[in-house]
Amino acid sequence: KTFFCLLLCIPWGSSCPPSCQCTEQAGAKAVVCSSRHLQEIPKDIPRDAVSLKLDTNSITRIPSNAFRHLSHLEELDLSRNAIEKIDRAAFKGVAAGLRTLDLSSNRIRSVPKEALLVLNAKLRLANNPWHCECALQEVLWEARLDPDSVQDITCHTAPREEYVGKPLLQVLDAGVNFCSVRQRTTDVAVFVTMFGWFAMVIVYVICYVRHNREDTCKHVDYLRSLPSTQGHAE
Repeated sequence: KTFFCLLLCIPWGSSCPPSCQCTEQAGAKAVVCSSRHLQEIPKDIPRDAVSLKLDTNSITRIPSNAFRHLSHLEELDLSRNAIEKIDRAAFKGVAAGLRTLDLSSNRIRSVPKEALLVLNAKLRLANNPWHCECALQEVLWEARLDPDSVQDITCHTAPREEYVGKPLLQVLDAGVNFCSVRQRTTDVAVFVTMFGWFAMVIVYVICYVRHNREDTCKHVDYLRSLPSTQGHAE
């Protein structure tokens, strides 16, 4: 009987990580791992977690499939960490249900747009050392950003010095288009490549013509060197 009671009391598949605190209210489980000196995302987060707070830690990277088993997750707070790298499939498995994602106050310079544009969540990206480029511009245009934090997405570095230190939204409002700059660079590269191929074709044609001309001249000289039919008859 005692053993049977123990089986009923064990929370199978929903144990709480030692470094976190788990609470449940109205059937929704919240996992709080704030300020725990974590350097990576815990592996044993309960599968039924709806809210996960990992803020104010020392996490440096969000690897692929980091939250894949958390199919019920709606709120994810990763603010005030040391995140520098976000893999393309970092939020695979939670993209559909996630409602809020806080990545503010990290060390993110760039992020694969594929990682964020698959999300329906409201994003907070403020206070990161962003490098203003086409991918970040597309995120600003296409993702669901928290309107209260958009002005704090600032260009820490940029293709031109005059953009540094300015909010990305202000730079774009001034008519700058980082994607068109990349497109021009691509066009130039394509033009150079096509010109190179065209030059090779021209050189080949010239060499071919010269080679045929030399063969023709040799053939003519050979014919001239032969005794004429008239001379042979006499």
